[in-house]
Amino acid sequence: MSIWWNNWADFWAMGKHGVYVWGSYGVAALLLVAEIWQARRARQQALQEVRLTRLAADGSPGEST
Repeated sequence: MSIWWNNWADFWAMGKHGVYVWGSYGVAALLLVAEIWQARRARQQALQEVRLTRLAADGSPGEST
């Protein structure tokens, strides 16, 4: 088996291992996207928590002092 293919179909088939090769790439890509999404979501939640904490420490706008 060589690394050179005769046509695109052979390339995508990867010597009959294409399902495993491209499936692995797909799973890895999906996990990377999920990790980025989760990190952004966690950042937004942390920023919201900081805003709420600062607001509670400064006093609510409706409170009379």
